[in-house]
Amino acid sequence: MSAEGLRAVDAFSLPEEYRALLRPGEMETDFQGNAHRLPRFFYEISSWQEAHEIRLAPHFTLAELMLVDCREARLLVSQFPHYVPCAIVLLAKFLAHQIGGAKSIHAWGTAANIYRVGDTFLSDAKSIEKYRAIAASLGPAVFVRPFGSERVQTDDHLHIDLGFASLTPRECSEAS
Repeated sequence: MSAEGLRAVDAFSLPEEYRALLRPGEMETDFQGNAHRLPRFFYEISSWQEAHEIRLAPHFTLAELMLVDCREARLLVSQFPHYVPCAIVLLAKFLAHQIGGAKSIHAWGTAANIYRVGDTFLSDAKSIEKYRAIAASLGPAVFVRPFGSERVQTDDHLHIDLGFASLTPRECSEAS
């Protein structure tokens, strides 16, 4: 099963208790001081079985991404349906995992850290800059942090941040 069969929902149409937890369209500042708009559109996932059957990329199922790259409030984790940002489809195409904190955009399924590409470990300026340039060429909504950023040292991975958090499911599909 692919992401095309998923049911997309506008979080503004969900009951208040879900809207309060998902905070659709709100601005969030991460621990580095960068402001990001939180997702508005989500896929509604009815069960873990469904999540395990949905392949988002050749090596990633939706269940894997839900377990590692999305952080849901206790109410949302303890029962179904789960709500997964639509941008996760795009993230899967660029992805490596990082378990982010509550204030990390990694927790919203719109960012990833890449530590290795094939046999190349991204642990020096040359390798990080090479793959940063490739990732940046994917489109204007792909933000990549350079090696040795002033705010936060990026010296052992490539950080990719998608500016797609508020795109509709259709826009995410068209962008991929």
